[in-house]
Order: sequence, then C-alpha cells, then structure tokens
Amino acid sequence: MARRRRGLPINGVLLLDKPKGASSNHALQRARRLFEAQKAGHTGTLDPMATGLLPVCFGEATKFSAHLLAADKVYRTRVELGVITDSGDAEGTVIERRDVPRLTEADIEGVLNRFRGEIEQVPPMVSALRHQGRKLYELAREGKTVERAARRVTVYDARLLAFEPEAFELEVRVSKGTYIRTLAEDIGLALGSGAHISALRRLETGSFASDGMHPLEALEALPDPVAREALLLPVDVLVKHLPRLDVDGVAATRLGHGQSATVDTTACGEGALARLYRDETFLGLGTVTAPQEVAPKRLLSSAAD
Repeated sequence: MARRRRGLPINGVLLLDKPKGASSNHALQRARRLFEAQKAGHTGTLDPMATGLLPVCFGEATKFSAHLLAADKVYRTRVELGVITDSGDAEGTVIERRDVPRLTEADIEGVLNRFRGEIEQVPPMVSALRHQGRKLYELAREGKTVERAARRVTVYDARLLAFEPEAFELEVRVSKGTYIRTLAEDIGLALGSGAHISALRRLETGSFASDGMHPLEALEALPDPVAREALLLPVDVLVKHLPRLDVDGVAATRLGHGQSATVDTTACGEGALARLYRDETFLGLGTVTAPQEVAPKRLLSSAAD
C-alpha cells in the first residue's frame, strides 16, 4: 500500500525574504511548515549571511523551478576594503590586512568599468559547486583548497550607491553563476587593498522583484495556512518567458495521456518549448515537434485528469 504523503497539496510560488543567519534550506523548511505543504523546493541558494529574495516552490511548482536557476540576479552589497578573509565575507577568518590607498569615487568607478561586461571568475571554495562528488564548501570546512577552473560570467551593470574612505556599496545585475563575494574580492585587488563583503541582499531573480517578498515573521503572524496560501503566485509565473499555446479538449486529453497532439503552433518554431493552456488553465509545458504538432514535456498532474 502506497504511503500517503503528509501535508496539504499546496501549489504555487512564495517570494520569501530570507533572513540573515539562516541557510536557504532552513528558511525553506520553516516556510514549508508554516504552509503545511506536502512538497517544497527553492530555486537557487543564498548564503546564510545573505538576505533577500528566495523564491520557494510548493507542490506542482517544483516541476518548473529549474527555469529560474538560469535567471539573471540583482544584488546589493557592502564591500569593506583593506581586509581579506578566507571566505570573502565578514564571517570568515581574516588572513591578510592591507593599507587602503587614498581613493576617490572616480577611482572606484574606473575599476568598476573593468568588471562590467563578460568577465572570467574563479568560483570561491565556499560554494556549492562539486569537486569529485563533494561540495566545495564541505572541503573548505576541512581546511582543504582545490584548483577551480575560471568560468565566464556577465556583469550587466555595477552601480556605485555609496562611498566611504574604506568601504563602498554596490548594486549589481549579473548572470547566473556569478559570485558576488568573488567579484568584490577581485575589485578590491584591482584597487590595491583587497576586500571582503559585509552585507549581501538579493533584490531580483529573473522577473521577480523584492517588492513582492514576504518575511517569515509576517507569514507567522497570519492566522492559518489558508491565509498564507492567498499570498502565493500561480505555478506558471515560473515559465512566463516561454511562448504560449492554447489547446482544445481533444489535444489536452492526448497530451495528458503522454501523446502528441495537433495544436496551432504558429507562435512557435519547431523545437520550441511552450506553455500549454486549455480555457485559461495552465497544463504544463510541451515541445513543438513538427508544424502543428506538440508533444508533452512536463505537465501538471491534473493535466492527466
């Protein structure tokens, strides 16, 4: 006999404001308990010291969470000059102190120009990347360091928000896989002083912005899971960047049974991944396999009903 999953069959996306000091998984589990949800996952980790936007997917939304992993991100960070730590942030051990040259805002802007656009970046040891099956941060905790290949990332914008003699604040828009602590360290080295970050906040992930976030404390203050569920965004917000195709009842039935269906694919080229709807109800994703033909790619469980 199949074991019944505990919790409520809640589906949707929560824009969580992750608190400082909590791991992404810890914040996720607290949110899951508040919603009493059967299933939950997040769309890309934030370091424990970081705060801000952490989209949490409940139920059927977890099927589409990977579409946010490749999204661009916006962060705000504070960069402290003259101190280098082993983790690149204020929670690490200080490994070197350097004199900070007399800098102006023009000096900072001049160096920032060198880091705008496509750059090469060596991932930090305190990252979730894997080396021979183990996460780098696990090795770092054991005092180990391994060679990491540089990766190409893009800094679309780096805006100087505030400047002090030995610190400054930045807002940056970056591509996936960009490490802000490493960016700050590299900028610090280019300025001749070294650097680490003392604060980091994620403001945007893809099309999601911080003005829609909900802190855990505000969620806890709501009376019950039903009140919290009203805050969730619909599942299809995760794939709004994909083209839309509308299907009729016959096509919806075929797709729900795992079969290709005849659909008007004028809006898509062959091979395209598209959102599928029947009477404004989101069914999931399909792939255009030929003119006027779509095959199911990833559907909601309800699409087979």
